[in-house]
Amino acid sequence: MKKLILTSFISSSIVLALTGCGSSTVSHTVSKANDSVTAVAPPIAKKIAHETKIHGYVMQDNYHWLRDDSRSDPKVLAHLERENTYSDSILNSTQALQNTLFNEIKSRMVKDKRSVPVKDGKFFYFTETLGEQEYPSLYRSDNVSGKGAKLLFDMNIHAQGHNYYNIADFSISTNGDLLAYSEDTLSRRIYTIRVKNLVTGNTLSDELIGVQGGVVWGNDDKTLYYVKKDPVSLLGTQVFRHTLGTPQSADELVYNEKDNTYYTYISKSKGGEYVYIHHSSTESKGVSIIDANNAKAQPQRFIEREKGLEYSIAKLKDWFYISTNLNAVNFKLMKVHESQYSNKANWQTVIQHDSKEKFEDFALFDSHLVYKTRKMGQAYITIRDLASGKEHPLEFNDPAYLVNLTGNKELGNGAVRISYSSMTTPKTTFEIDLNTYTKAILKEAKILGDFNADNYASERIFVTARDGKKVPVSLVYRKELFKKDGTNPILQYAYGSYGYTRDASFSNSKLSLLDRGFVYAIAHIRGSQMLGRQWYEDGKKLNKKNTFNDFIDVTRALVKQGYADKDRVYAQGGSAGGLLMGAVVNQAPELYHGVHAAVPFVDVINTMLDETLPLTTNEYDEWGNPNEKVYFDYMRSYSPYDQVKTQDYPNMLVTTGLHDSQVQYFEPAKWVAKLREKKTDSNKLLFKVDMQAGHGGASGRYNSIKDRALHYAFFVELANGRL
Repeated sequence: MKKLILTSFISSSIVLALTGCGSSTVSHTVSKANDSVTAVAPPIAKKIAHETKIHGYVMQDNYHWLRDDSRSDPKVLAHLERENTYSDSILNSTQALQNTLFNEIKSRMVKDKRSVPVKDGKFFYFTETLGEQEYPSLYRSDNVSGKGAKLLFDMNIHAQGHNYYNIADFSISTNGDLLAYSEDTLSRRIYTIRVKNLVTGNTLSDELIGVQGGVVWGNDDKTLYYVKKDPVSLLGTQVFRHTLGTPQSADELVYNEKDNTYYTYISKSKGGEYVYIHHSSTESKGVSIIDANNAKAQPQRFIEREKGLEYSIAKLKDWFYISTNLNAVNFKLMKVHESQYSNKANWQTVIQHDSKEKFEDFALFDSHLVYKTRKMGQAYITIRDLASGKEHPLEFNDPAYLVNLTGNKELGNGAVRISYSSMTTPKTTFEIDLNTYTKAILKEAKILGDFNADNYASERIFVTARDGKKVPVSLVYRKELFKKDGTNPILQYAYGSYGYTRDASFSNSKLSLLDRGFVYAIAHIRGSQMLGRQWYEDGKKLNKKNTFNDFIDVTRALVKQGYADKDRVYAQGGSAGGLLMGAVVNQAPELYHGVHAAVPFVDVINTMLDETLPLTTNEYDEWGNPNEKVYFDYMRSYSPYDQVKTQDYPNMLVTTGLHDSQVQYFEPAKWVAKLREKKTDSNKLLFKVDMQAGHGGASGRYNSIKDRALHYAFFVELANGRL
């Protein structure tokens, strides 16, 4: 259920018999211009009674049998394969368009792609992907140009023989001779850590299994810290210390998280003196620290955890800087001397709390502080001289954009790096001198072919929701194909959970929609933090329905204002955004011609009642605990699976991965089965299950494009009346 965020290739540690279906065997023929294909009938899942009694209420779940935690039950697998066969038979008519879209998106990509080298210790690190390669390779050089770079790791070689492959983390030892990496070949987000000797090129015998992605080196170059996952809940609860050359069974447990509402992960301070253990629940966050120079050191709480208190830390010389919500709903920045950190009374304010501006991020340098804030949905970057207090704000011209601090690994750097893009501007990496503020472009993402940014326009508007709140909306379209007269098809996207804010950024793949006359809209609905922390608070737990209402109200406004053809409105969301899709099609199905729900969290109550499922207990502060009646009643009033009605539904494409560890495959499987039982229309209901993938979909840069091409073909063919 947790947010849909794909794991990056490089982490910040461097840069970085019975089928149960009961379906008919009747088939029908789909005719096309030059051929015809036989399509099977939609699978009708068998109903087997399953009851859950709670709060005096009996919950009926006739499709509970579709849950198979082992992912090996022949009945369940056969049903999923029938769903794929059915979907493929319907989508066969879109195959030509899928191929066209795939080739379009691919043709705009630069095949030989190198990241901007980032200094970390003695070397500069970067990744490079060449030709038809699916995955990047990691290099390092002793200069910023990358000249004479040494290949450290080729993911393409390691991915051979695997249907899925992902690296969560690369981490270099302090002396630069050893590379620790964590890899997943199942897409279950359960990793194995291995170590490569960069001098000899050999892989060491050490193998740490069943872990989270993160790995951190101690400063003795032979100690590794990692987080082991609970094999049932898949929560990372234990931090271990491993000594090279010893078996994993001998590893020392240095921290054991006993509160199952917390996530645990690790990192290292920018100066390298501490290993940080991060404790993160939805509404409380904190840190424990370990001396990275002492392989016997035990973790110490920065301060004792408090319900509702959130903070993160960074170290500069003798001072800790603390981003916190201490008496600050929108967060603020404080600092404390390293000798006094454990007492909040010693914390000093560096950047005051602002009720109208959220403090979001910061980077420290020897003599400067660079920080990011957000006001009325717009992000701002400011450079402050720590000695004089003088500040310099950076300015951006687009009406909506994405800007982030990135690759700032060294305290001694004299310049700050930021990445910037907008809905019409491809990603650009800048380096800005901290003293003179001169700006240098390190890299501009190239879009091949006839792309011209001047052909596209972006807007940022506010829509008034039913309760009077103003909801920001970011829009982009191709100028000569757009008329504000209600004739353009529109694809509206949102997420709206966990405080995750989706900014307006550039998308190569979206160009294929814009060039076909689509308007693309991001609704920055409540549940994100687009308008500050309160915007998030107003979209979770007993306020969750605001998220759904905002999305629906934005749709109605965009149609009324002429941005969208009322008969060609499409919606898309994934994970918790898939919950959003499930809720809006129950509440206002008439508004949407087609909907794509990716890895959708739709069985809210059953999932939140089952503490054996990954992530459940960590989510109580987001959704509420249904063991408490007030939350149970509220969840039941919107949970997509529970609220499926006897009514018409839009055309729908539902996608998932069999190995999804965030939203288990059986949630959408059950939901689709119930929709088939209840819906009264003849619209398409397609369920595609990637039998090799997990929450993030297919791995590899080209394989993922195939997924997007399928999704876009679904929308385009619907919009043109061909599906």
